[in-house]
Amino acid sequence: MNNQILLIDCPDRKGLVYNITKLVYSRDLNIISNQEFVDTAANHFFMRTVIDGNSLDAEFKQQLVDVLPDEANIRLTVIKKRPVVILATKEPHCLGDLLLRNTYGELPCDIKAVISNHTHLQSLVESFGIPYHHVPVGVLSREDHERKVDQFIRKYTPEYLVLAKYMRIFSPKMVRNYPNRIINIHHSFLPAFIGASPYQQAYNRGVKIIGATSHFVTEKLDQGPIISQDVIPVNHTYTAEDMASAGRDVETNVLAKALKLVLEERVFIFEDKTVVFE
Repeated sequence: MNNQILLIDCPDRKGLVYNITKLVYSRDLNIISNQEFVDTAANHFFMRTVIDGNSLDAEFKQQLVDVLPDEANIRLTVIKKRPVVILATKEPHCLGDLLLRNTYGELPCDIKAVISNHTHLQSLVESFGIPYHHVPVGVLSREDHERKVDQFIRKYTPEYLVLAKYMRIFSPKMVRNYPNRIINIHHSFLPAFIGASPYQQAYNRGVKIIGATSHFVTEKLDQGPIISQDVIPVNHTYTAEDMASAGRDVETNVLAKALKLVLEERVFIFEDKTVVFE
């Protein structure tokens, strides 16, 4: 039996935790873990509660509505394998890592397919028994290329799209089709070095740390709500190519961590940022 996860965010006020946990107790259910946070600047409350069993229902949700502020967002869910489609270009490190983690049960997802604008990664993907769809660039217009990509995506009805070094920018229309459902890895510690060639930008500035950022994709390039980040030290002896090589491990780990956090329902999106319960 899966444990049930209760997710709540709403304007903050006194007694929220008491009222919520009292209702859970009234059902004779056990709380396995509970995390809460108040954004004092916005006066907003967030709570993630793991409850033994999955017997909570619509009646319980209505009881919560009665004791919470009118603007409350309430969701009851369970951790389960969620369908995911990955998009990639030529670089294998992030994609290969996700395929391995998925194969050995480290991620609660079902990778339905990989879509790419090149054939470089086809043998890798197919060795895992996963469909690979090649939509070439240079043959189609940007609009037709994206339309073809979206046709393949919709075939698998994924809950999330993962851009594993997919070196193309989605149009605003495409982003709007999948709101808060596209997860990207950017090879920079955002908001620094947005856009193309961030390692070259970092080298040109003589940085002493480099990093990677996983974020939700929005219509503003590389400015979506951040899910996970990490950094490693570098020094003056590193070329831009050395930085890119060193950064691959960071990119791999950050993307995998971000996807796991999202799949485990640990991420709240609030305005232009996230609240992450690790």
